[in-house]
Amino acid sequence: MTASRLFVALSARALTDIDATLTLPQLRTLVVLENQGPIKLAVLASALAVNPSTAMRMVDKLETIGLVNRQTNPDNRREVILRLTADGHRLVGQVQARRHEEIATIVARLPADQRAGLVQALRALTVAADEPAIDPLTGPAPYLEHS
Repeated sequence: MTASRLFVALSARALTDIDATLTLPQLRTLVVLENQGPIKLAVLASALAVNPSTAMRMVDKLETIGLVNRQTNPDNRREVILRLTADGHRLVGQVQARRHEEIATIVARLPADQRAGLVQALRALTVAADEPAIDPLTGPAPYLEHS
C-alpha cells in the first residue's frame, strides 16, 4: 500500500507541475486514450471501470479544454470515436516525462542489486496484472482492438 501511495503521489506531483487544473481521473482518461485510442466511448468506460455516462462527462470536460476530440465513426454513424488532440498528446507526454524523472531520481538512490530486483519484481507485477509492456524509447504498443 505504501508503494501504491508513492506512485499516486508521484503522478499527482507530475500532473500539478504540468497542469494544476487537471485531476488524476482526467489524467487517467488521457493516458487510456494515449495508450488505446482512438476508441469508442464504451471501450473507454470499460478501461476506466466506470459507466458510459461517467466517461462521457469526463470526455465533455476534456474536449472543452481542447485535450480530446470526438468524431462520428464513418463505419457506424451512431458511434463516436474518441482521440487525443495534439495538446492532449503533448500534456500526457510532459506528465509522463516528469514522473519518469522523479522515479529515476528515487531509483538511483538504491544500490545496484536492489535496483535490479526492483525492475524484476515490477515486471512480474505488470505481467500478472495483464498490463502491456511499455518500451521507454518508443512508448506503448499500439492498441489494436477498438470494439
